[in-house]
Amino acid sequence: MTYFHARTIDGDFDAVLQRTREALQKHGFGVLTEIDVQSTLKAKIGADFRPYRILGACNPRMAHEALEMEPHVGAMLPCNVVVQQADAGVEVFAIDPVASMRAIDNAGLLNHAGTVGAQLRAAVDDI
Repeated sequence: MTYFHARTIDGDFDAVLQRTREALQKHGFGVLTEIDVQSTLKAKIGADFRPYRILGACNPRMAHEALEMEPHVGAMLPCNVVVQQADAGVEVFAIDPVASMRAIDNAGLLNHAGTVGAQLRAAVDDI
């Protein structure tokens, strides 16, 4: 079992990044955080790195439901979606929430994570 869902898209990195934000919004997710890994690594350690952004995506309703089921699940939120420059184009991949939620012994939460994962996969597939 893989822990992410990915696809590679032809196009400009910034355009795919914008399309990713739009697809997430279409599927009920907002972007709470954005980490520019390329800029951070350059500024902090002087390393050159490919364009790589980590978007912290959250569906507020689904997050609220998860927090009601398991108060400590916030340690695993939000769901990360990554956009990175790859040799064959721009790769977009999202965490599979089921993979991460297996660490918690809560069957209801695991089922809930499956619903969230389906929405994330649909968003990635729509890009």
